[in-house]
Amino acid sequence: MAKARKQKGDGGGAGGGGGATVLHQKLCVSIDMENQLIYGYTEIKVLLADNDTFALHADNMTIRSILVDGETAEFDYSPYWKNEGDQPNWSSISCLKTAADAACSTYTSSLNREAVPNLIVSYERSVKSITEQQLEENSEKHEENSGRLEEHGLKPVQASDDQIVNGCNGSAMEEQKEKENGNEKGKENGIETETEKVKNIKLVHIDYILEKAETSIHFVGNVLHSSSQIRRAHCWFPCIDSTTQRCPFDLEFTVSMDLIAVSNGDLLYQVLSKEDPTKKTYVYKLNTPVSAHWISLVVGPLEVLPDGNDISVSHICLSPALSKLRNTITFFHDAYSCYEDYLSTTFPLGLYKQIFLPPEMTVLPISLGASTCIFSSDILHDEKVIDQIIGTRIKLAYALAKQWFGIYTSAEEANDAEWLLDGLAGFLTEIFIKRFLGNNEARYRRFKANSTVCESDVSGATALSSPAASSDLYGTQTIGSYGKVRSLKAVAVLQMLEKQMGPDSFRKILQVIVAPNRASRTLSTKEFRHLANKVGNLERPFLKEFFPRWVESCGCPVMRLGISYSKKRNMIELAVSRGCTAKATPDSDSHTNGDTREGDAGWPGMMSVRVHETDGAYDHPVLPMAGEALQVIEIQCHSKVAAKRVWKSKKSTKFDGSDDNIDVSTQENRTSIESPLQWIRVDPEMEYLAEIHFHQPVQMWINQLEKDKDVISQSQAISVLEKLPQLSSAVINALNNFLNDTKAFWRVRVEAAYALAVTASEATDFAGLLHLVKFYKSHRFDADIGMPRPNDFHDIPEYFVLEAIPHAVALVRSSDKNSPKGAIEFILQLLKYNDNNGNIYSDVYWLSAMVQAIGELELGQQGMGFLSSLLKRIDRLLQFDNFMPGYNGVLTVSCIRTLARIARKVSSSICLDRISELIAPFRNMDKPWKVRIEASKVLIDLELHHKGLDAALLLFLKYVDEEKSLRGWLAGVLFSFFACFDFF
Repeated sequence: MAKARKQKGDGGGAGGGGGATVLHQKLCVSIDMENQLIYGYTEIKVLLADNDTFALHADNMTIRSILVDGETAEFDYSPYWKNEGDQPNWSSISCLKTAADAACSTYTSSLNREAVPNLIVSYERSVKSITEQQLEENSEKHEENSGRLEEHGLKPVQASDDQIVNGCNGSAMEEQKEKENGNEKGKENGIETETEKVKNIKLVHIDYILEKAETSIHFVGNVLHSSSQIRRAHCWFPCIDSTTQRCPFDLEFTVSMDLIAVSNGDLLYQVLSKEDPTKKTYVYKLNTPVSAHWISLVVGPLEVLPDGNDISVSHICLSPALSKLRNTITFFHDAYSCYEDYLSTTFPLGLYKQIFLPPEMTVLPISLGASTCIFSSDILHDEKVIDQIIGTRIKLAYALAKQWFGIYTSAEEANDAEWLLDGLAGFLTEIFIKRFLGNNEARYRRFKANSTVCESDVSGATALSSPAASSDLYGTQTIGSYGKVRSLKAVAVLQMLEKQMGPDSFRKILQVIVAPNRASRTLSTKEFRHLANKVGNLERPFLKEFFPRWVESCGCPVMRLGISYSKKRNMIELAVSRGCTAKATPDSDSHTNGDTREGDAGWPGMMSVRVHETDGAYDHPVLPMAGEALQVIEIQCHSKVAAKRVWKSKKSTKFDGSDDNIDVSTQENRTSIESPLQWIRVDPEMEYLAEIHFHQPVQMWINQLEKDKDVISQSQAISVLEKLPQLSSAVINALNNFLNDTKAFWRVRVEAAYALAVTASEATDFAGLLHLVKFYKSHRFDADIGMPRPNDFHDIPEYFVLEAIPHAVALVRSSDKNSPKGAIEFILQLLKYNDNNGNIYSDVYWLSAMVQAIGELELGQQGMGFLSSLLKRIDRLLQFDNFMPGYNGVLTVSCIRTLARIARKVSSSICLDRISELIAPFRNMDKPWKVRIEASKVLIDLELHHKGLDAALLLFLKYVDEEKSLRGWLAGVLFSFFACFDFF
């Protein structure tokens, strides 16, 4: 019987269960899709403390009854939404700041309430447990058997009989009896302990009904699915919703005959329902202990595609996406086998099921569960789509890696090792990337990820293991932009450890963690640190310094370096300035909130400097990560100085590539002639996560770009060269030559294209623009007629480079900050004469890139004559994509986005209402979900710029109300949009 009660402030007990520990849970429910109803029961076997109450989490449901070991129990149930005592006084809000404070207070109060169990179950101590009843039944059976023996004239063997049978003398018998007495006493003590434990094991049976749930479980048409949102499992079944409470699960779901239920673990069988022959029950069993957070469910008219590569995987989707699914998952056995090979064990969670649902149904792009993962189907692609392949493969591989590290192996404490498991999953994903997408792809992505971390790791929220910060953030530090930075940083920290101990030792540590015979399926930072010492052979002093600096603190080292060469001593003088990305506060403590202060010891380790000389490359591990803020380090060169020669005039090259007889003898050339140095790199193998600013002569950067084959080295050189205040013909030509080098990695070639765009100006006679146009025309134009040839995308790397050229051209600016006429004409020509006939690949992303390039143009007064032609081309593409919808509405989304950008830029020359009228129909429900969302964002943006913030907010609320089936998702997307304007 339920009683209303006031919410208490103390959750009590381990894992918030009021002292209860979950040993096993069974969930048996029926799903009524028509009425959006879930009803049934859950049975939870719990080990209780000595008190006579325990607590569970449950919300948005009706609790019908609770039995404890078959006896009716009293319970107090207080849904979280009824507790509104801490609501702020909204009438006192007077400005944006007070509104933000009130909203934050409301949100944190809600989170605090949710952390407290709200279903309190009381039971009588006289109630015997199921196990006790079984013991009593066994005892009664034993007495009955003894009575039957006596009826047949048989007696239990007495001590005197033993003496006769064994021929023991009296003293021996006494010794034997003493031993038996001692054993009996030990057994009695053990039995008492076991009996005490047995008395505290209770079987809790909860009948409940869930009507039209709004969170965690979602009904969309004839499909039901769960989502792995933080602390939301209790919104669809009663449980102890804590990451520290883990147990095996038995799962039974009764659905209509025309539907399929997919859940966690192995499908044992499916059987017709006894109560209703028109329904069937799917029975799943998950033997691996997991928290309730990882229980998931999908019900619908699903198509199941077993993997054809002899791996225990099923791929599942709705019928319309089946052909894309077949094409997308052809690679998946590579990732699956890669992980099993690297970890030297089989997949531990039975049958792995990945389900793809339409994006308008899913709440999250990826929703993880034990042995399951629910994806948005917009990552599926057919054989004609190129651009989606890499991203999709990495997402699927990462979700699989999370099964190993995050679900099968979980954090011992929520605020301690979550970073570690997230990092291990990311590390495992990078193993897959390296093996199957190439070493260049893996190194390039890691370099860019490290750069992102260094830019963002400035506050305590990015400290990986900071219990104080984590408790203040209520777990939200793992989601959003901070979550992304923390994930990237976690992988970088683990890769640093791998560099220190070697790849073989690090691999052994991961194999130990996931070994089937390992006693515990949880992991802590302390245990991993112990493994790094014992298995990785890293010394304790190093680890004692490494973990506080990199794991418990925030901030990355900043190294600023410059060189001077002493010809007389054949010596390099390396000047070093040390700093940190995190800013200190007056009362900060470097190991609690992550902020570093001047005078801190720095980071452990020794950074290497690689000097490329005329005779070869030499590594010098001479740069300590810790030390004085300013320091000079000397490095001895190995090569001899070249003999001094008098240089005569020679042919030089103009910016545009033409030749002219000019006597050139620059300082950079003299530097390279009078020293054995070719170029220098700091930390070439990315052994440390650090922000490095290195200064060397321009010619050395050119040498590095032209001669170093490492993608990171090439990217670093391009980044420096494009920012030079004065550009020489040598720099422009080096960038152009690299763009044309088909042996170079395509992502770095794209960087070279953007660098040419940045360097194009009147000062260089727009040489960069000329090189970009010339490169594109040499690959895509017919030289005889001077027009674009039909598309041919058979060379995938070249496709990606050429796809980036229009966008790069659109970034070129003249002195008046407007786009040159030639750049506008070039992009318009590409759009006008695009022809995809005969091409086996889709050009949807190709066209989308051109349309986005239009949005980057700055027309100015001179370019306004092209506006009508540009808008006409966009309108034609919109009509074409509406008549023959392309992949995922990508082209329409680009057109809508570009129209909005043009409208904002030339608002004085164009009617914003006319643009809004053009975009508004794309919010209709018959349009793809991504198109509707983009149209909503753009219309709010135009409303903001045209009518102000109040009007934009009203329109935002109107759209949220209209998109009822996706209210939470749309609100999140649009809230992120507003956040870009710093209104919240």
